[in-house]
Amino acid sequence: MKKLTYFAKALIVTVLFASCQKTLELSPEDYFGDGNFWKNETQVVNFMVGLHKQFRDNQFMFYRLGEMRGGGMSNVDVQNTSLNELQVIEQRIEENSAGVTGWAGFYAPILQLNLFIQKANESGFLSTEKKNYLLGQAYAMRAWYYFQLLRTYGGVPIRTEPEVLNGTTDVVQLRKARASEADVLTLVKSDINQAMQFFGTSASADKTQFTPDAARMLKGEVFLWSAKVYGNTADLNEAKTALTAIGGYQLLPSFANVFAYNNKGNAEIIFAIRYRVAESEMNVASHLYSTFNFNGLHYKDSLVSEGVGNFLVDPLKIADVNSLQVIQRYRYTFELFQSYDMADTRRNATFYDYYKVTTSTTPYVVTVRNTALVKFLGTIDANKRYFSDDWPVYREADRQLMLAEIANAQGQDPTVYIKAIRDRAYGPGNDPTPFVNGGKDANELAIFRERSKEFVFEGKRWYDLRRMQVAGQPMVFKSAAHPFGVLDKATQGYKVLWPVEPAIWTNDPLVNQTPGYMTAKPQ
Repeated sequence: MKKLTYFAKALIVTVLFASCQKTLELSPEDYFGDGNFWKNETQVVNFMVGLHKQFRDNQFMFYRLGEMRGGGMSNVDVQNTSLNELQVIEQRIEENSAGVTGWAGFYAPILQLNLFIQKANESGFLSTEKKNYLLGQAYAMRAWYYFQLLRTYGGVPIRTEPEVLNGTTDVVQLRKARASEADVLTLVKSDINQAMQFFGTSASADKTQFTPDAARMLKGEVFLWSAKVYGNTADLNEAKTALTAIGGYQLLPSFANVFAYNNKGNAEIIFAIRYRVAESEMNVASHLYSTFNFNGLHYKDSLVSEGVGNFLVDPLKIADVNSLQVIQRYRYTFELFQSYDMADTRRNATFYDYYKVTTSTTPYVVTVRNTALVKFLGTIDANKRYFSDDWPVYREADRQLMLAEIANAQGQDPTVYIKAIRDRAYGPGNDPTPFVNGGKDANELAIFRERSKEFVFEGKRWYDLRRMQVAGQPMVFKSAAHPFGVLDKATQGYKVLWPVEPAIWTNDPLVNQTPGYMTAKPQ
């Protein structure tokens, strides 16, 4: 009998991750059955570390869902390779080409979180302080996953109990229809509020795990989304309260240093996914270039003249000895690179630009303009490059710009927040075009432009387009008021949410296709 992937994965939920408490430096090694687990504090703490390791494993999915559809990715190959996931980048997602399958794989960690919450509550050996902190982490992480599902699919099945491990194995009994968006939003809010209650007055310490401040950031983002996407304007105050309760972080003077391998956990980072040499790497290598395709005709300078400059071989030193294949499978648009001012330090800390030049004529002619992503270039260890910079989930720049967005939505002046971001980008006193409060729509566009430049490869642009509004409409829709829209509202409005593949509703007939998509499911 066919079963949902969710239920299949549930049967192996008792696989536990053995790791040290402070970091995620080891992959899972040990396996414990449910009967001899949950016996002491070490096991419970290590289970939470394992949940964060699983969270790290989902990093590329977080990026995929939060950025690839946001208009910053190119669908044009200029290096004679081939670009990946064009159906997502080009908005060509339908029932039979959903772009993402199996609810993005998020129900497996949700089930484990459900199990953790149940077992932690049942434990009699944990101190109240330890139990509450761990439950705060669990509820915050579950809120995160359901928030991703809400922003991706809208209404989804709600599961808050580890049904399979509690003895429910009948597939029919396990079927569950999609809840409404309102119900999912209610769950997310409830989970994040419970997280805050469990954390209480605990201090935030380990930036590689959910902490009280990470939960406050999530609460700010959730309630900002609720206010602007669902019209619950009173939630703006809740979002502001959560974000202003966060203290002790600051924008680093150097944008590039925020992501440097030797500067992990710096003063700007609130919560980050941890990577380390010889342990784990991000999928950044596929956003760079292949040296085999430089072919002696690429230059750093697009204005190269006869007899000036040398063609590129491997300017970023990424091809000599590497742990991952380096090639360009994902390409950011050159227009995004051009949106940065020359004096904006984020420009060269994010992209390396290079050009293919035809040298058979004088003057030379530029035929290709391209960029490689250098924001997370990693480090070289023992003559080998590792793409093991940390990936920020939340950092101070995000807090500042969310506060700017809240101020603007409440009719207040967001200058203080935007100025802080631009002063770091250009250097204090060097901003060539300082921000000036220009009204709600102009301010919203200014905030979006800063977010676009700040958060490349941080999985935020698609969500920003869906949440932020100009001329009374979400910016995700094409408009004469701005150039950033990616969907035609009249014909593609339903595509703000993703479809589910046929296997979902085949295995669970109670699940219907996302509204608006053509479906082969019998009605």
